[in-house]
Amino acid sequence: MTSIITGDIIKSKSIKDPEIWLTKLKQGLSTVEQDTSKWDIYRGDSFQIEVTNIQDSFKTALYIKACIKSIKGLDVRLAIGVGTKSFQGEKITESNGQAFQFSGETLESLKKEKVNLKIKTSNETLNTELNLYFKLALVIMDHWTANSAEIVKLSLEQPNALQEELGKQIGINQNAISSRQKRAHLEELLELETMYRQKLKQIK
Repeated sequence: MTSIITGDIIKSKSIKDPEIWLTKLKQGLSTVEQDTSKWDIYRGDSFQIEVTNIQDSFKTALYIKACIKSIKGLDVRLAIGVGTKSFQGEKITESNGQAFQFSGETLESLKKEKVNLKIKTSNETLNTELNLYFKLALVIMDHWTANSAEIVKLSLEQPNALQEELGKQIGINQNAISSRQKRAHLEELLELETMYRQKLKQIK
């Protein structure tokens, strides 16, 4: 059992220098997974990453979203597929299986539904429940400012860091960090992340 996240950058062509978001995306993917055979960027602004611990898949999606939205004007569609892997290629885009198919199909449906995050597993009841939670979470995440996204990114990278320590890294005080975390609804999103982990234990 594995999980695959397939995504594409929204409004990537609005940024004149693609290196700006490409660098941020590569840094984000390599932070999540150092093994570069488990992720790839293709067709310009599309990407795919395997998250072998399926319970980590929402946290990974949350982190990638924060990385991209820390660039003003950009957003990202993310489709999580959870299932089996039947073939391991040299590159992730050459691999196949249920998780890959679920992820690819779901990304296509996102464009039609104009939703930016969705999951598909073999458990339809679970899919319905989690996708409702995601829709509600997107009311928050789709409206993150670049500052809000940056603080979510930093907080996920350094979960044990004090607000004061995070503030020193970006040159603002502890109160400003606290305000940004509240505006980003970080606490609530981390509660959803914890609940997601529990729900995915249902998948055998």
